[in-house]
Amino acid sequence: MADSTATTEQTEPTAQPPKQGRLAKLYLGTGGFAIVDRRKTWYMITAVIMLICVGSIVFRGFTPGIEFVGGTQIQVPAQGAQGPIAADEVERVYADTFGQTPSSTQTIGSGGSKAVQIRTEALNAGELDQIKRALFDELKPLGADGEPTVNAISDSGVSGTWGDEITKQALIALAVFLVLVTIFLAVYFERWMAVAALVALTFDLTVTAGLYSLIGFEVTPATVIGLLTILGYSLYDTVVVFDKVRENTKGLLDLSRQTYPESANLALNQTLMRSINTSLTSLLPVLGLLLIGAGLLGAGTLKDLALVQAIGIVAGTMSSIFLATPALVDLKMREPAYQEQARRVESRRTLGKRTVSQTARASAGLSDTESDADDEEHEAELRKEKAVVAASAVPGRNLKKSDQRRLAGKPSGKEPGRPSGKPAGKPTGKRAR
Repeated sequence: MADSTATTEQTEPTAQPPKQGRLAKLYLGTGGFAIVDRRKTWYMITAVIMLICVGSIVFRGFTPGIEFVGGTQIQVPAQGAQGPIAADEVERVYADTFGQTPSSTQTIGSGGSKAVQIRTEALNAGELDQIKRALFDELKPLGADGEPTVNAISDSGVSGTWGDEITKQALIALAVFLVLVTIFLAVYFERWMAVAALVALTFDLTVTAGLYSLIGFEVTPATVIGLLTILGYSLYDTVVVFDKVRENTKGLLDLSRQTYPESANLALNQTLMRSINTSLTSLLPVLGLLLIGAGLLGAGTLKDLALVQAIGIVAGTMSSIFLATPALVDLKMREPAYQEQARRVESRRTLGKRTVSQTARASAGLSDTESDADDEEHEAELRKEKAVVAASAVPGRNLKKSDQRRLAGKPSGKEPGRPSGKPAGKPTGKRAR
């Protein structure tokens, strides 16, 4: 018997589970990041970025491609009689001929089809003949037969009306897209989610366009097409987060354990790893297009398409995490029902803290006057609240005014030590003899 008692006493305590680190919380989605609580910070950062982008668009403007303004495109083989021809050499010959640099210079193609392409303002027949002769005299480009010839240099004129038509069609597509998205979100989710998603889409469009204006990237039809594709990506990520928010907040108004901002923040944490993984897997092929297609193959269209998509994916991920859900929380918390639910949650937690505090003091054996007074005060408050709730739960029961004042902690209007119904200081109706 003694041995069994000793064995029981020597039993080791149960090991506590280890605390989760930041990376573990991120991977498991257990709510370790207070994103919604810091939404004012995200609003300030977003506002600064938007102001910079809008200011650049208004005062700096864009760098339109040749498709929008019109002009001439000249293509020179990258192999000459004296060796490879670099883009800098072609640009130097053009600047020496006309006294100004072309609008853009880039190397396109690979292998035997590799060439240097320059884009400039519209040139007439005499100017074209002049620049071709200068390029041939300086660089001696090789033709298809391997011999230097001026015919190896090709040219083409581009009209600005084609780019204008592309822009017009893109704007129509954007308007239709936004209308359909608003209807879909309002039907599938609710109106405030539709508004928050449109706010995120506006941020994505403004930031992408603002970066093109700030850095001076050339805007081409491929850029406009790529801008439309990133809207679908941004919307997809936002819908994933909102779907989880809707799942976490279902029936929330009937509960008093968690507020709407807390439920939305938990949904963000639960989908945060998915958003990051989706962004990375979407960004990798786009970077492949940007580095391989533009860097190695020299395809200008691929470069323009991949560049706008890379910027849009990063902006879309930021907006779906730091802007869409915080904006949704602020819009929802304007409704009186969710404000009342938040007050119930806070009241429940306050009562819970009082109960825990009382239990802790009782287990610690505190007997000082101040602790006892606090206990008595808390117990009196709990008794009053329970009495009021019990009285209101019984149909047809009306409390007297004196009982209501007593439950509310107010004096009943009677002075202690005097009989009820007999005011002090007045005669009883009989003369003293």
